[in-house]
Amino acid sequence: MSQQQRTSAWVAEWVGGRLVGPGDVVVTDVGGLDDAGPGAVSFLGNPRYRDRVLPSKAAVVLVPEAFTEAPPAGRAWVVCADPSAAFTKVVTAFAPPPPTYAAGIHERAVVSATATVAASAHVGPCAVVEAGAVIGERCVIGAGCYVGHEARLGDDCFLYPHVTLRERCRLGRRVILHSGVVIGADGFGYDSGPTGHTKIPQVGIVQIDDDVEIGALAAVDRARFGRTWIQRGTKIDNLVQVAHNVVIGPHCIVVSQAGIAGSTHLGQGVILAAQAGLVGHIHIGDGAVVMAQAGVSKDVPPKGAVFGSPAVDRHDYAREQMMIKRLPRLLQNLKDLEAQVRELQQRLEDEG
Repeated sequence: MSQQQRTSAWVAEWVGGRLVGPGDVVVTDVGGLDDAGPGAVSFLGNPRYRDRVLPSKAAVVLVPEAFTEAPPAGRAWVVCADPSAAFTKVVTAFAPPPPTYAAGIHERAVVSATATVAASAHVGPCAVVEAGAVIGERCVIGAGCYVGHEARLGDDCFLYPHVTLRERCRLGRRVILHSGVVIGADGFGYDSGPTGHTKIPQVGIVQIDDDVEIGALAAVDRARFGRTWIQRGTKIDNLVQVAHNVVIGPHCIVVSQAGIAGSTHLGQGVILAAQAGLVGHIHIGDGAVVMAQAGVSKDVPPKGAVFGSPAVDRHDYAREQMMIKRLPRLLQNLKDLEAQVRELQQRLEDEG
């Protein structure tokens, strides 16, 4: 079936949902509720947007069970347990095929004679692969990438253009590094004295385990000694800073502009929201959540959730914010009480 022949019935079958409305509504693309055209598939992934479903021009909308309004004429709903996940599946059906990368080394790449590059790997133009580096099967090294001396890439890694992987650093399998990522720059370490700042050698490495993805312009610094370690399945957003000797446990999420200072340890499944800042040498327990713009200066227990700067338990933070909002009224009450006391004092003086 071509994309032009896809219908609401096809959408329901494709995502395993329940069709509400006609099955012959033609769909040709995908879009958000606000910008979808008459032939688009869209979705209701957040209850706050439910009032946008009926005004939307989307031909088919993926909705949760709780959405019970009937579709207008000529439109259809597909009821799903998870509309967002179902929409992802629909998007893949309409997405153009990804670019392909032929195996081999581009004639304008510079590859050391002592580097080992798998025959199935792709090394793009202007990439540099230094002596002793090892590039595994089916890896893609994009244009302008730098792979340093004795660096190692496991099978199926993908380095988008202009990634830097410094000397001796290690990537596991299926690691994705987006453009501008720098792995293995020196950690920020100096001995400061009256005559200035003396650099502390940073002689460790960065180890990145299987199935890690790191967004554009993020930086993971090499260890002062030993390793900075990003464990399996962790996903790091754009513009994140990971300092020397940090350990990020399995399956963590680190959102844009977060910063993690040296030797801090994140447990399994930790979430750092946007612009969170962590001081060095602390431990964030398994499953903890550090909310946006929090400044964390001490350990966070497993399953903890902290907010604010300095960061505190989110429930404590909410109570504090509620009290702050009450301060103007409390201040006025205090002024009124002071005025009453002055009035009573004056009466006593007059009567005495």
